[in-house]
Amino acid sequence: MTVNRELFDHVMVPNYAPSSVIPVRGEGSRVWDQQGKEFIDFAGGIAVNCLGHCHPALVGALKEQGEKIWHLSNVMTNEPALRLAKKMVDATFAEKVYFANSGAEANEAALKLARRFALDKFGAEKSQIISFNKGFHGRTFFTVTVGGQAAYSDGFGPKPGDIVHCDYNDLAAFEALISDKTCAVMMEPLQGEGGIISPTDEFAQGVRELCTKHNALLIFDEVQTGVGRTGELYAYQGLNVVPDILTSAKALGGGFPIGAMLTTTEVAQHLKVGTHGSTYGGNPLACAVAEAAFDTVNTPEVLAGVKEKAALFNELLNGVNEKYNVFSEIRGQGLLIGAAVNEQYKGRAKEFLVAATEQGLMSLVAGADVVRFTPSLVITEADIREGMARFEKAVASVVNA
Repeated sequence: MTVNRELFDHVMVPNYAPSSVIPVRGEGSRVWDQQGKEFIDFAGGIAVNCLGHCHPALVGALKEQGEKIWHLSNVMTNEPALRLAKKMVDATFAEKVYFANSGAEANEAALKLARRFALDKFGAEKSQIISFNKGFHGRTFFTVTVGGQAAYSDGFGPKPGDIVHCDYNDLAAFEALISDKTCAVMMEPLQGEGGIISPTDEFAQGVRELCTKHNALLIFDEVQTGVGRTGELYAYQGLNVVPDILTSAKALGGGFPIGAMLTTTEVAQHLKVGTHGSTYGGNPLACAVAEAAFDTVNTPEVLAGVKEKAALFNELLNGVNEKYNVFSEIRGQGLLIGAAVNEQYKGRAKEFLVAATEQGLMSLVAGADVVRFTPSLVITEADIREGMARFEKAVASVVNA
């Protein structure tokens, strides 16, 4: 069988438009395609491959667990799931963990739990969910409606109700919206898909205080920011704001699909037996790999290294911009970095991504105006410098086109 990009158009649902590049092998932050062309990976599978490709700790965990047990129904528990949950509880505010397969599923569980908590404690009138414009929380119908980008949720019929949005970092607008009928507020502690937007300290702390005042649960969607991405194990730890529920996925499995919802005992008790579940959630293979990823990332050396690597990224990006003047600002925290294009290149972020691919660099966008980088947390300095040299060539090609 010939496997190429054309085969995609014949056999796959057309909801994606992948490039012609088909990677077949990866090691660290380097990837090779079918023709043997080498790429440096600054995309990380959209903040997923936190330890790069084929990290020995992850490969070893998968091989070891693969020879023990692959799957059990949730009629029984398993050792990898319990070990991972204990480590996540020990490292965070949380006391209880629920495992799913993706960030969207973790967020779905969080939203259902928040609604059930409010119903049990306060009654049916307390059902409003507030989230933020340009936010992104997944692609299930509930999570995509809570997300603040109507283009993703329009066109599928009547949407789940009692969901409202306001602008991120606008505390006055948020205060005007929240009330005793609000059951939950879902926010990213740094907006990813919305353009790599950091919250102000005043905003993050104000949201927490208003949630407490109105008995609303604060849900932090840390699907993209979690597991070391910002230089903290979870971004909330750098904001000094503690949520009631936190969701994690992407980097949690280092490339193996897994999601998690973390919360307190008081909140968790409202998901009684039978109220929610997942066939694959807590899968032994996924949890074994995730445990290895979590153990590797959750060290002072790796977390401090993220901030050091981020400083180098920013230095080199600013150097490129001094030559070509295409970005208005460099945003983000840790190794979640956004380069916002200026007015001259507005709407053209994807051109830089395409040009980078041609130069042997994998990158991302966050909307039409931001080039996004989410590399491995353990990427080497040599790969950062080589990757940025390739990105400079890409920028030059766009500017000189």
